[in-house]
Amino acid sequence: MSNGLLKGKKGIIFGALNSQSIAWKVAEKAHEQGAEIVLTNAPIAMRMGEIKELGEKIGATIIPADATSIEDLENLITKSMEILGGKIDFILHSIGMSVNVRKGNHYTNENYDYTLKGLDISALSFHKVMQTAMKFDAMSEWGSIVALTYIASQRVFPDYNDMADNKSYLESVARSFGYHYGIKKHVRVNTISQSPTVTTAGSGVKGFDSFIDYADQMSPLGNASADDCANYTVTLFSDLTKYVTMQNLYHDGGYSNTGVTQKVIDKFGSAS
Repeated sequence: MSNGLLKGKKGIIFGALNSQSIAWKVAEKAHEQGAEIVLTNAPIAMRMGEIKELGEKIGATIIPADATSIEDLENLITKSMEILGGKIDFILHSIGMSVNVRKGNHYTNENYDYTLKGLDISALSFHKVMQTAMKFDAMSEWGSIVALTYIASQRVFPDYNDMADNKSYLESVARSFGYHYGIKKHVRVNTISQSPTVTTAGSGVKGFDSFIDYADQMSPLGNASADDCANYTVTLFSDLTKYVTMQNLYHDGGYSNTGVTQKVIDKFGSAS
């Protein structure tokens, strides 16, 4: 349901691969709330995904960009401002990839070239996006920048591999750059730590299906869906959250603050 929460606002959304993607859901919700959007993804991801379908659905221009390439980001930012007719009000960074996970390398046996590549894509790219936006003075006053993260940045999840380190770095970038962007332009920068969600990226993690079920039983409200994450993200793009910045915001049904639930106790009790 639309109430025009983002009416007149303009933004860039990174990472919409297919209809399972949280970025895809965010684009749909932001459009429903009145926003104009430019969609972007890496050229290889665009060939694999269905982003053209989303662009047609919401009337968004698609600009290919490798988020690790400053040249690509400069082109993306300048062209987006031309297309949208002014400065940008919000950016979503929904990018993550571990080559070590894809290649089946255990955390204790990393290929460090793969590690650096994954860090660049998943976390350093967030700094590059904001540095480029600041260089071109692309963000509006009181604009909002959001990146998606996961609680493995804070706690051990053995099979999350080096993506846990990537997310830790991502959250640190949000705090540090959020300080400087707040001082300079009143731009707010936050990360959303979402429940485990069935996406193309998430499904690559070993044991992911079992963990989704476990997290659901450990969350008083159950796992938050991709649709609900999109709704939450839209509130962070809106003027209702103007003074929320440099935060890692848990959107996980209460999982992050729960030690154990009766469901889990009952399950282990019955197993014995």
